[in-house]
Amino acid sequence: MRFVLPLAALLLILSCGGPHADEVDDFYTRPVALPGGQVIKAEAMSDTVDIMRGLMFRKSLAPDHGMLFLYKSPDHYTHWMYQTLIPLDMIWMDAQHGVVEIVDSAQPCKTKASECASYGGHQVAQYVLEIGAGLAKKYRLRTGDTIQW
Repeated sequence: MRFVLPLAALLLILSCGGPHADEVDDFYTRPVALPGGQVIKAEAMSDTVDIMRGLMFRKSLAPDHGMLFLYKSPDHYTHWMYQTLIPLDMIWMDAQHGVVEIVDSAQPCKTKASECASYGGHQVAQYVLEIGAGLAKKYRLRTGDTIQW
């Protein structure tokens, strides 16, 4: 009985207040605004292990979802498609969120890890946004564009 009152108070506090997520996935995403006004719900990855895992093993990706890789400092970062099951567009951005490189429709790698191609890394970047294949063209993303979050 002594836990009932504190539990009830906690539930009351949690049910009040600011905006609520529409779905459980929304708790783990941040809005990323593309130049044309489209908004991608991006999972933000900054931990080394999370960055290495990326979108591996995902069987699908909603058209308004993606993954944003947040590196600690600018460098030449490559990505690959090992154990990634869905084709992706990859957008590299500099420290000011300016698009510096785009790879369209990178295909899943179905061979040994050592035989998987690397993508990007030709320009200095600090962030990479991965979205479903074809969306970069659909949204007319170009180098020089700025992406906001």
